[in-house]
Amino acid sequence: MFHAIIAALASFIIAVISWGGYTGIVILMAIESACIPLPSEIIMPFSGYLVSTGQFDLYMAATAGAIGCNVGSIFAYELGKRGGRAVVDRWGRYFLMSHSDLDRAERFFARWGDLTVLICRLLPAIRSFIAFPAGVARMPLFRFHLYTFIGSWPWCFGLAWVGMKLGDQWRTDARLSGILHKLDFVIVGLILASGIWFVWHRLKKPASKA
Repeated sequence: MFHAIIAALASFIIAVISWGGYTGIVILMAIESACIPLPSEIIMPFSGYLVSTGQFDLYMAATAGAIGCNVGSIFAYELGKRGGRAVVDRWGRYFLMSHSDLDRAERFFARWGDLTVLICRLLPAIRSFIAFPAGVARMPLFRFHLYTFIGSWPWCFGLAWVGMKLGDQWRTDARLSGILHKLDFVIVGLILASGIWFVWHRLKKPASKA
C-alpha cells in the first residue's frame, strides 16, 4: 500500500509537469502554497531532473515555481484577511494550522514587519502557511506578492538545482545510477512518511490555544 501511495504521488506530479511543462510547475507549487500538503521538496527536484534532460531551463523552472507560490498564496492571504482568527477557530485543523502557528507568525510580524514573508518563504514547512497570517495582518498586497516571489525564487532554484545535479550524475555515473535505483523508493518513502506524520500530527492537534 505504501508503495502504491508513493507511485500515485509521483505519477501525479510527473503527469502534471509532463502535461503542462512550466505551467504544470506553476499549478503544483500553487497547490503547495494554498496550504495543501504537496511538498515542494518533491516538485522542484523533479523539475530539476527535467533540466538535466534538456526539457527545462533551470532559471525558467525556478521562476515558474516562484510564480506558483504567488498564485497559491492568494487563497490563503484572502482567507486570513477576510476571516482572521475565526477561520483558525473553525477550520484551522483542516488547513493544518493552529493558534500556536498563528501566534508564532504574529510574533515574527511584530519583530520583522513585512519582511516576515520574505524570511519565512526561505524556511521549510512554515513557508507554505505564512500567507494566512500575512492576510490577518493586512499586509499591503503588492508588497506581499513582491516578498513572496523574492523569497520563493531561491527556494525553488535551490531544489531544482539539486534535482538537476542528481539527474546529471544519474545519467553519467552507472554506479550511482544503480545505487539510486535501489534507494529511490526508500528516499521518497522517508519524505512521504515525514509528510504523513506531519499531517496526522496536525489533524490530532486542536485548533485552540494550548
